[in-house]
Amino acid sequence: MITSIGDPSQIAEARRLVADYARRQGMPDSRAGEIALVVTELATNLLKHGGGGEILAGRFDDRDGTGLELLALDRGQGMADVERCTADGYSTAGSPGNGLGAIVRQSDQVSIYSRPGRGTAVMARFVLQPPRSAPETQFGAALAPYPGETVCGDHWTFGYAKSGRTLLVADGSGHGAEAARAAELASRVFLDHLDEPCEQLVQRMHRALMPTRGAALAVARIDEAARTVRYVGLGNISGALVSDGVVRHMVSHNGTAGHVAPRIREFAYDFTGNPMVLMHSDGLTSRWDLLAYPGLAAQHPSLVAGVLLRDYRRGRDDASVVAMRALL
Repeated sequence: MITSIGDPSQIAEARRLVADYARRQGMPDSRAGEIALVVTELATNLLKHGGGGEILAGRFDDRDGTGLELLALDRGQGMADVERCTADGYSTAGSPGNGLGAIVRQSDQVSIYSRPGRGTAVMARFVLQPPRSAPETQFGAALAPYPGETVCGDHWTFGYAKSGRTLLVADGSGHGAEAARAAELASRVFLDHLDEPCEQLVQRMHRALMPTRGAALAVARIDEAARTVRYVGLGNISGALVSDGVVRHMVSHNGTAGHVAPRIREFAYDFTGNPMVLMHSDGLTSRWDLLAYPGLAAQHPSLVAGVLLRDYRRGRDDASVVAMRALL
């Protein structure tokens, strides 16, 4: 879910919406109350220092366990010294200066990316279940529905296939409930046949989506043994591999899964270090450049996804950004 913060009257509504969402995700009332406090502090900071912004709430499931994640995004003045700003008593707005400190104390994990004059992104996580025994992976996702819609037609999902960590991003054609239905069907087929080769997975989803309005989709698999990312894209999903500070854009073929798929082909990209795969729908412009954000590529994937959504969303379609980093 996503909520805009443009004036003080929206803080209470954001607090209520996120607290209700937290309870629906299984958070106990006491924890939901702490999350509501964090939302209040995040929203207040968005107004004081960012001139307004957005708070995104969603689930996470990765090396940190499972739980609820908040992302607060603004395009305000930013911070030159994040560590100093998180200390209680420090303020640039004449307030007591306890906001970021309270967020850190109430959350299980906090990460911040900020640049002077370029805004701030704050991630706060609240763990519901401890991590499972699985290869260490970090995920970040930021989604926004078409303006005026209550559901997003973009979906993503992930699984540990026998041959590597595998990620799907699907963009249902159009927007609204029917787009979401197509993307959800693609996700179910993906998970049901996760161990198949990537080309075969995409072909299977293409056939399954024929009764629907169709979708653009892409599958990326980190093949640790081969030190390779295997990528199959169909339609307007953009993919990129970030490896040792170098960004390589991956190839998707034209088409719409369920309708027209003239070519389904896997491309392989070698990597070094801990690779990060970035994938996004065409709700974002493809003109983003991580080099314009010093240090962002090394930050938590949630901050990468949030900053790209904030700065490159077109605003006239569903939009999604997903980042997956394998810690090898």
